Parts: sequence; C-alpha cells; structure tokens
Amino acid sequence: MRQITVLGSCGAYPEPGRACSGFLVEWDGFRVVLDLGYATLPRLLAHCPDGAVDAIVITHEHPDHCIDLHGLFRMHLYGEKRDRTLPLYCTPGVLDRLGALEPEVDLRTVFTVHELPGTYRVGPFELSALLLPHYVPNAGVRLQTDEFALAYTGDTGPDPLLAELGRNTDLYIVEATDRAGERQQQHRNLLTAEEAGYWAAQAGARRLMLTHFWPGNNRETAAAAARSTFDGEVLTADEDLVVRLGPS
Repeated sequence: MRQITVLGSCGAYPEPGRACSGFLVEWDGFRVVLDLGYATLPRLLAHCPDGAVDAIVITHEHPDHCIDLHGLFRMHLYGEKRDRTLPLYCTPGVLDRLGALEPEVDLRTVFTVHELPGTYRVGPFELSALLLPHYVPNAGVRLQTDEFALAYTGDTGPDPLLAELGRNTDLYIVEATDRAGERQQQHRNLLTAEEAGYWAAQAGARRLMLTHFWPGNNRETAAAAARSTFDGEVLTADEDLVVRLGPS
C-alpha cells in the first residue's frame, strides 16, 4: 500500500468535524506521520489503533501542527510498553513547547529526536528539510524514493526555496492559509492559494494539494485561485481523503 491520508487540514484551530495539520504517509508497510495538530490523534488512531507508526515529522512548534504529539507521547508512556522509541524529526522548539506541558516527564523516554533541518534515511525514504520563513523556525520537508517524491511546506511565506523543496515532486502539499490581509504584511509568513499554485508551478510539481485553510474559507475558491497559476492537478486536503502515491 502506497498512499497518503489527510488527518487534518485547518490552520490555527479546527472547524467542526475537521482537524488541524496532519498527514499519514504509508509506503509498503512503513508509516510516517507529517504533523499532528489539534484533533489529529483520534484520526490517526483510526488508521493505527495502537499508535504504532514508524516515524514522526513535525515541521514546527505551533500547536496547530504539534499539540497532538503530546497525546501520542502519553499513549506510549502510560499504555502498553514498547520495545523501542519512536523516531521523531522536528525543529528544536517542538520539544521545548511540548515539554513545558509536563516538565516532570521527559519526551525522550518515548522519542528518539533528530533535529530539523537535515537529511536522514527514514525507512524507504530519504528525508530532507529546508528552513522556510515563518514566525518560528519551520522546516519544509521532502520524502523521496528512487521512484517517487513528496514535499510538504508546513507553514511558510513566499520564498524561492519553495521551488527547490518541491522540485519535480509527484505531490506537493502546500499551505494555502489565505488569511485576510496576508499580502499586505511587511514580513510574509503565510501563503495565499494563488501563491501556492505559483510555487508549485515553479517547482515543476505534478500534483498540488492545498492545505492549512483558515477556518471559514471557501475551499473551492482556494482551488480555483491555485488553478490560475498552476496547470497540474489541484487537490484540497479534506479529512480522510486518501491519495495513491506512485505505482502500486
């Protein structure tokens, strides 16, 4: 099985029936989670009932991208004992932010931490990461095999590195927050859907998936805006959406 499942797609806070940023990537039995924002853990457990994933990638410390990692930590800490720790790839601020919730327990009792940005071998994937502009350190990540490449921006402002991160990917997952007044900001830390399409086009990506929608935004309008700058297939990240990855 080679697929990605959307666990959550909202930015900032979840809408009813939805969750914040989160994706489950499955490749020939290997399972990688990309972000675990608000309300994503129950959705992850619906696919992995025992929480037994093979690796976790957290792009940055904002809670709409990482807060449910603490729930997974507690599940592994207090639940059935495991014979190994979970590989966790994240920016340094993630441990500081989550560790403050329960200073008396150590996240490293459950996770083996690998700092982003960097390049690592993660099961069948080469994981590489680049720092992209945001309010806090944010790592755009790329998962690549000999036959497939996927990239995910986390949160980001406009930056030429977006073209490098998503270069020739089969699927590029790009945040399209479209927060009101974003383009008028002096220092850009988020994208519009139109900009998401532009950077996917600059990268030469085959497919674009929009995510991190500001609550209340119309997703069809966002997709139409992205199609104005990107000629390939445009998907919107909706909870429980499953997309096939590469040849079966």
